[in-house]
Amino acid sequence: MPKVSVCIPTYRGGTTIGEAIESVLAQSLADFELIVIDDGSPDDTRVIVERFVDPRLVYLRNERNLGPQGNWNRCLEVAQGEYLKLLPHDDLLHPRCLERQVAVLDDDYDESIALVFSARDVLGADGKVLTRRGYPGGHEGTIDGSMVMRSCVRRGTNLIGEPGAVLFRKSLADRIGAFDATNPYVIDLDYWFRLLAHGSAHFCADSLASFRVSPQSWSVAIGKAQDRDFIDFVARAAVWIRPPLSAIDLLLTQITARLNKWLRLLFYTVYLR
Repeated sequence: MPKVSVCIPTYRGGTTIGEAIESVLAQSLADFELIVIDDGSPDDTRVIVERFVDPRLVYLRNERNLGPQGNWNRCLEVAQGEYLKLLPHDDLLHPRCLERQVAVLDDDYDESIALVFSARDVLGADGKVLTRRGYPGGHEGTIDGSMVMRSCVRRGTNLIGEPGAVLFRKSLADRIGAFDATNPYVIDLDYWFRLLAHGSAHFCADSLASFRVSPQSWSVAIGKAQDRDFIDFVARAAVWIRPPLSAIDLLLTQITARLNKWLRLLFYTVYLR
């Protein structure tokens, strides 16, 4: 059994998937499997993947298109590692990402940490760093799970990060079940909250992953609906947070989620012209 399963769910990923694969194969920690699951791409994704010759790399192609939720859940089904990371095909891992995050979970003998996450760079379509995102305060260490969830609620955004920045135990994933895209924009945050209902989070202050935004990004395509998705999600997720959310928490969600939507749309307009 490999220490880590890195799964790349992809559809029409030919432009960037080669870089994503290279970033995984260049990891300082070598004990991993890399599974690319192609959701029926009509482009040259398969040709690009098959150029790589590495026994840790496996290419799978779905018989029919499952969509993002279905393909992410296929990753959960086929992964064999002790730990699991999803990496969208246009994102990257920094060379010591697995080493740093695996060390945290390996040292967590009582398995009180539900997930490890890190700061991450935001890249433009050309690969240049546009900005950096991290957890408020930026201090490395372990944080109570409900505190992290409440901070996300109050700030109206995903402070934990995109899938490439997060590592979690496969055994815990098996317990909580499948990804849920009821609110598509926060499909990842929904899963992080469900993990954090079972433990704390550990933040790595260094940027260990990169998240690419481009006109073709899923997050950009559904950007106009992100505030509604977030507010609806919080209404569902409140049961996982203790103590319960207050009226002030919910009011802040309404305000900050809408503000974040317009700030992101402005960001996309400026940097993706």
